[in-house]
Amino acid sequence: MEKKTNRSATDPGKKKKSTPSRTAPRNTRKRSGQHIHLEIPMIPLRGLTVFPGISLTFDVAREKSKMAVETAMTGSQLIFLVAQRDMAIDWPSPDDIYSIGCVAKIRQVVEQPGSEGTIKLLVEGIRRATLFSVLHSDPYYLVDVQEFPYQLEEDDLFELEAFRRQLMHALDQYASMSGKISHEALIAISSLSDGAEAADTVAANLTINQAEKQELLEEIDPRERIRKLIIILGRERYIAEIEKDIGEKVRTTIEKNQKDYILREQMKVIQHELGEQESLQDEVNVYYEQLKTKNIPADAKPRLEKEISRFSRMPAGYPEAAVIRNYLDMIFELPWGKMDQEHLDITKARKVLDRDHYGLKKVKERILEYLAVRKLRIDTGRSESKGPILCLVGPPGTGKTSIARSVADALGRKYTRMSLGGIHDEAEIRGHRKTYIGAMPGRIINAIRQIGTDNPLILLDEIDKVGSDFRGDPSSALLEVLDPEQNYAFRDHYLEIPYDLSKVLFITTANTTDTIPQALLDRMEIVPISGYTEEEKVEIVARHLLAHQLEANALTRKQLTMTRDTIRALISGYTREAGVRQLEREVAHVCRRAAIMIAEGKKDQLRVKPDDLESLIGRRKFRFEKAQESNQIGVATGLAWTFAGGDTLSIEVNVMSGSGKLELTGQLGDVMKESARAALTYIRTMVEPLGIDPEFAVKKDIHIHVPEGATPKDGPSAGITLAVAVASALSGRPVRHDVAMTGEITLRGRVLPIGGLKEKIIAAKRAGIEMVLIPVENERDLEDIPESVLKQLRIVPVAHMNEVLSEALLPAQSSR
Repeated sequence: MEKKTNRSATDPGKKKKSTPSRTAPRNTRKRSGQHIHLEIPMIPLRGLTVFPGISLTFDVAREKSKMAVETAMTGSQLIFLVAQRDMAIDWPSPDDIYSIGCVAKIRQVVEQPGSEGTIKLLVEGIRRATLFSVLHSDPYYLVDVQEFPYQLEEDDLFELEAFRRQLMHALDQYASMSGKISHEALIAISSLSDGAEAADTVAANLTINQAEKQELLEEIDPRERIRKLIIILGRERYIAEIEKDIGEKVRTTIEKNQKDYILREQMKVIQHELGEQESLQDEVNVYYEQLKTKNIPADAKPRLEKEISRFSRMPAGYPEAAVIRNYLDMIFELPWGKMDQEHLDITKARKVLDRDHYGLKKVKERILEYLAVRKLRIDTGRSESKGPILCLVGPPGTGKTSIARSVADALGRKYTRMSLGGIHDEAEIRGHRKTYIGAMPGRIINAIRQIGTDNPLILLDEIDKVGSDFRGDPSSALLEVLDPEQNYAFRDHYLEIPYDLSKVLFITTANTTDTIPQALLDRMEIVPISGYTEEEKVEIVARHLLAHQLEANALTRKQLTMTRDTIRALISGYTREAGVRQLEREVAHVCRRAAIMIAEGKKDQLRVKPDDLESLIGRRKFRFEKAQESNQIGVATGLAWTFAGGDTLSIEVNVMSGSGKLELTGQLGDVMKESARAALTYIRTMVEPLGIDPEFAVKKDIHIHVPEGATPKDGPSAGITLAVAVASALSGRPVRHDVAMTGEITLRGRVLPIGGLKEKIIAAKRAGIEMVLIPVENERDLEDIPESVLKQLRIVPVAHMNEVLSEALLPAQSSR
């Protein structure tokens, strides 16, 4: 073996051949053209390449190799050193040996005592040679090698010198970066004037793999050999830069870790001296005690034990210790099954709801139904049902939020309100993972933590205004919260363990269902809340709002009184809303004006009448259109629904000479324009019964206008009103001024149902209308209208346009 490790080798498994005499070989030099042949012993080398001009020492342990050394020493001391292809082969065959090696001279042989016959060989490379033939391979290799000295032309010597200088420059850069070549070695290599010798010396000193060294040895042209060396040196320099950078980073990290360790140990000593270590242990003991006493799910306890254990091993000032402390505090501050006792007294609940709210009959009934079912289940020992998620939908100011507070009061549950308007981040509902800086749980878990009970009433206000854009979709996170089939194991990102929300009574509010995602809407039971009638508003002011504002403005009932007529005037002239929020502001305005008078000593008490309102709080802000005072041709009164309640709608039609054009004005929407065309088509089929000129469609232009032209209007419910106005204008028959109507028309004259009937009927009563025509299918909606309103109106259900025309149009001679 030719390796620097002590390892012997034999030829196991081979049959013993006849051994030639161990006399010295002839070592004859034979010329073959320019090449010189030598017959000398050969040693296969493992992991070692010898270059010409280089002296090196290696161990020889294989018996055949030692025999080759003995033979060489008895002769010219020349030996052929060549690398074997596979280092794992114990004794290579000729096919396992490279063809090019180095002829070397043995300078010294040293026996090594105690190394099982291993000898140390000092050799000096002389020149490259190729293996021409193997004369015999047993007991050692005797080979015929062919030397090929390489001679350059005189002109090529300048190019070789240029190559040598480039090699020295590359070597300097590599040495300065890697530090693997000593300064003395650099000086020695730089002193070599022969480029081929310098190349071999550099190749022998580089730490590269054997395949690359063998490639350099096989390169005969010294210029090409130097070019390859420059490429290798550039690569090795780049690798050395990376190694240096990695080493610097490792050194910096080790220094920092050592510094942190020393500081932590010092901190522990300081904490011990200050008594803080005992405080931390007390805190850990409290956490373990709470883990035993709290009703935390069994599968979550091992995880919490692990967190407490981690916390106990951390220094008090360590940043992650604060994160774990906050997490554990949150976990143990949650109620975990603690619930308040419910009051399921239906009679008391009814009284509380009637005390706090006037009207809202259907809403109260639905809440009482929920309480009654819950009471019966508990009384009969049945399993608790999954409670519904009620969604109160109605205009602003109708008392949706206060209803939820009254329900909590009636049930004896704790109450919290959570506004969802404008929320865009899902983390507001589900929380952030505790690994983030400043992480916290979502609003749901945080609300339960603050309330301290697992069965509160949580009001999710303005659920229709939850944002959904590129920043997130909180409505998707609410699906799990509001689904009774899932919320028993709600997972907040901060807690990372399931929490039971099934005992929470969720009530949501919205102004409209149009903007609520369908999947979320499907999980809730819609309870509509319509706007208040004028009579209901009068009662709300008299029972609630006036007393509240008197208290807020430091007045008593003796100092300020308002008649019901005054309240009606305040409602009709200063507010236009479905709820009572603006109405309460106007009542507060009256109270403040009264406070000024009483504070200045001008009045001791004030009784406000309708005529006093303008002097107190200014001119009327709104007016409601009253019914026409006389019957007119081409003018019909319709009924409209607005977000603030109902209103009357006058529709005017003029007929002029022309070519059959139809003009529509008054900010009409597409649906209302289609209703006007459908009405005109129906009238064209009724020219004979109505006494209309059959050729009006080509001789007359019709202009339909709906006043308050700046207000957009749309919807199909003005269809029959449009038809009546057109029929009146074309036939010359006047429309009754005390009749209002609403309904959708078809081409065949059928009257289809509409929405918002309650608000429209109230608007008709307020305008002084005596008779209202409604679709026959809307008769079922009359039960929602207060009896006090129905008593003052004559409601006529109609199914066809013929009935409408007979009720609304007067004979042609009745035009007063």
